Amino acid sequence: MRKPFVAGNWKMHGSKASILTLVSDLNAKIEEVGDVDVAICPPAIYIDYVNRALVANKISVGAQNVAEEPVQGAFTGEQSVAMIKDFGCGYVILGHSERRAIYGETNAQVANKVAVALKAGVTPILCVGETLEERESGVMENVIAEQLDAVLEVVGIDAFVDVVIAYEPVWAIGTGRTASPGQAQEVHAFIRNKLAGMNADVAAKVVIQYGGSVKPDNAAELFGQPDIDGGLIGGASLNADDFIAICKAAG
Repeated sequence: MRKPFVAGNWKMHGSKASILTLVSDLNAKIEEVGDVDVAICPPAIYIDYVNRALVANKISVGAQNVAEEPVQGAFTGEQSVAMIKDFGCGYVILGHSERRAIYGETNAQVANKVAVALKAGVTPILCVGETLEERESGVMENVIAEQLDAVLEVVGIDAFVDVVIAYEPVWAIGTGRTASPGQAQEVHAFIRNKLAGMNADVAAKVVIQYGGSVKPDNAAELFGQPDIDGGLIGGASLNADDFIAICKAAG
């Protein structure tokens, strides 16, 4: 039985004042959530601040990115996996569509980052997804398969017991558009079946989140699908009431 997992991706949002308010509200309300793993991923500069503000042990902290290089060195502006682990991060978001589209991260780079995170004992949240053009032109499955294959070739199928996959259709991120529960389930099932073709036991255990304009009013229906195990939440994770409601829906 897979345990639901909801993670909040704060992206490049926050200030000390707004984060203190948000985390204080989460501390007060997290006990309302049932048996769900919960994590929040603030901008790197605020990771330590969030950790010091958190008193709820039901909430983990993650990072939004990590360097491809496995060791510290002359890489200005980067953060190593050892650094995020040193500050208590148990998760790291990798391969988000914004990293791929805006900063040009390739499938190969994402795969190397996944390997670096796994070797350090940090759980990767591996993001995959298609653009609207790719969906409408019928290559959606090929795009997602290529994103997964790049990682599988580097770390192997057995390593996926320690990987969280987040399916995020690019056309539904920050647009207000959401994949229907049926559309989302179809892709989640495709991902799980692809992994099952290599190792059915591993595929059955992999947590696959959905991300893309998840809100309190659509979360329960999305999370009710058999292959959707929670969500990677963007904008709604910046509001404590909304985020808690989504976490409760996952439970």
